[in-house]
Amino acid sequence: MSRFRRVAANSHGRDLAVGDIHGHFRRLEQCLEAVGFDPAVDRLFSVGDLVDRGPHSIEALTWLTKPWFYAVQGNHESLAITCLYGGRLDLDMYRAAGGGWFLDLPKDEQAVFVEHFLQLPIAMEVQTETGLIGVLHADSPFADWAELRASLLEDDDPGVREICQWSRRRLKEGDTGAVEGVRALLVGHTPVLQAKRLGNVWHLDTGGWASGHFSLIDLASLVLLNPEAG
Repeated sequence: MSRFRRVAANSHGRDLAVGDIHGHFRRLEQCLEAVGFDPAVDRLFSVGDLVDRGPHSIEALTWLTKPWFYAVQGNHESLAITCLYGGRLDLDMYRAAGGGWFLDLPKDEQAVFVEHFLQLPIAMEVQTETGLIGVLHADSPFADWAELRASLLEDDDPGVREICQWSRRRLKEGDTGAVEGVRALLVGHTPVLQAKRLGNVWHLDTGGWASGHFSLIDLASLVLLNPEAG
């Protein structure tokens, strides 16, 4: 289990990223089809929160086995891990946040999901022809990507993980400070009406799991592809 993952450049096709999915994989498939996504050469990067709230959370396991699909661990994957391992968790809150599908599974089936969720890194970096792209769920606790990389590889500090998965500070404060060491950092977690860039941090959770739309971004060009938004 590695908290940090490096992904080599894609020399054959496009690399796209998407905001929080939350169990709406069928809608995501339609979105990918609309932009001509080709799984033979293209890759899709998820900012986490694959499950809860939507009707198809169970399909997360299938997606995690696709060779072209890459995901970081979001706070909702972390909630499932905490639930199974008996950590501090308000079960009523978890159910209200969409975790009922997981809570109602037998323990042995919960364990299969958690085994997969534990393999997801907290952050990853993707090489592109135009520079390094960072991906994590919520926000970076450091203004330098190298510092986050070193922390996740060497320390595994729970406080660092908490900020990576739960923080809403940047959006709340309108912080436009850059995260040095990456061309862009792609995150989700906090819903926004339209994809929003603060500094070099792109917030991609545009509510494709609710009444909004999925926002796809091309990692090399940082061009947004929003087939549902028009």
